[in-house]
Amino acid sequence: MEDYSREPCPYRIVDDCGGAFAMGCIGGGIFQSLKGFRNAPQGFRRRFAGSVAAVKAKSPVIAGNFAAWGAIFSVVDCSLVYMRQKEDPWNSIISGAVTGGVLSARKGVAAMAGSAIIGGTLLGLIESVGILFTRLSADHFRNPSPTAMDSSPDFGFAGAPQATASN
Repeated sequence: MEDYSREPCPYRIVDDCGGAFAMGCIGGGIFQSLKGFRNAPQGFRRRFAGSVAAVKAKSPVIAGNFAAWGAIFSVVDCSLVYMRQKEDPWNSIISGAVTGGVLSARKGVAAMAGSAIIGGTLLGLIESVGILFTRLSADHFRNPSPTAMDSSPDFGFAGAPQATASN
């Protein structure tokens, strides 16, 4: 289950970091605009101004946090690919666990362990769903086996008498 459409490892880090930054910027902008609109005083003009102010203040912070997550994840993932010499779902699961632990290192060992477990579990779920969908979609494109096909020549309904051609 190799992903050939991805960049090679040194460029993948920058690519993932930029993609995570963009996701954080867009998602954070949407979330903060709704939050700023909701928390502003009454009146459309004030609510719109509150929405813009919240986006300008918080969206870059959220985008930076996403970029840090993406960069650490990609560095660990590329390191695992180099050390293990194979690219499989375990690399992503371990990368998620290490990233969760590294990002919560300032809070202590207990927080690191908890975040690592959560990060590994989330990435395990994501990888499992990806594998499930890949297998389900692959079954639709598989040719039927000759033994599973019905060998009877009739093309009518089951149980209905079939007319035979006689000369």
